[in-house]
Amino acid sequence: MSDNNQAEIIKELTVAYWMEMETVMSYIANSTNLDGVRAEEIKKSLAADIQEELLHAQNMARRIKTLGGTVPGSKAFQASQDALQPPADTTDVISIIKGVIAAEDSACAQYNKLIKLCDGVDYVTQDLCIQSLADEEEHRRNFMGYLKEYEKDS
Repeated sequence: MSDNNQAEIIKELTVAYWMEMETVMSYIANSTNLDGVRAEEIKKSLAADIQEELLHAQNMARRIKTLGGTVPGSKAFQASQDALQPPADTTDVISIIKGVIAAEDSACAQYNKLIKLCDGVDYVTQDLCIQSLADEEEHRRNFMGYLKEYEKDS
C-alpha cells in the first residue's frame, strides 16, 4: 500500500471513529432523556445499540493504530450530528427515530466510501468496514420500521 493510500485510509477511518463516538454520546443522551410510554421501545433499542456502536469505534481505533496512525483524543472532536440532538420535548420520539436514521445513513455512506477506498489496497480494513456497514444497515432498517409504526400512530 502506498503512503498516500495509507494516509487517506487513516483519515477516513478517523472520520468513521468520530461518527461512532458521537453516535454513542447521542444514544446515551436520548435513551436517558426520552419520556413516555411510546418512548420505552426506542429507549431500549438505543441502549442496546450503544455497545455495538462503541465496538465499531474501538475497531476503527485499533485499525487506525495498526496502520500507523494515532487515535485522536477528545479535544479533536467536532460534533456534526444535528439531527440526533436531544429534543426540547422529551416525548418527541419521532424526531429521535429520524435522527437515528440520519446517523445510520451517514455511517453507511462513510463505510461505503472506505470500502471503495480500500478495494484492492487494504482488504483487512475493507472487511472491517463491510462488517460495520452490515450492522449499520440493520440498525437503519429497524428504525425505519419504528418510524413507519410511530408515524402511523401519530
